[in-house]
Amino acid sequence: MRDSFLAKRLKGAGYAFKGAWILIRTEPSIQVQVVISILVTIAGFYFDITKTEWMFQVFAIGLVLSTEGLNSAVEGIADFIHPDFHTKIGYIKDVAAGAVLFSALTAVVIAAFIYLPYIFE
Repeated sequence: MRDSFLAKRLKGAGYAFKGAWILIRTEPSIQVQVVISILVTIAGFYFDITKTEWMFQVFAIGLVLSTEGLNSAVEGIADFIHPDFHTKIGYIKDVAAGAVLFSALTAVVIAAFIYLPYIFE
């Protein structure tokens, strides 16, 4: 029973929740994004956004938190492999940070499409 498909999936989900908790507890960039996520969620309730707008907002939040998490993982691996400064490691970390920038800018554009009409209505 220990090695059943369901048991393995539950164990994997446990690792995922543990990883998410570690990110929230230890990574300042994730902490900032979680606060922003809470604020835009409150704004969604305040402005009574539509179901479609909620879908885009939840997608944007997930996109940013996911890329932030992956960026943290890439940086952790890079620092583990080569703790001293190295141009290739710097390049890898910059590219990962660039991916976060793309997702964050996408989220800002989505937020603008959702909230600017409510604000200037």
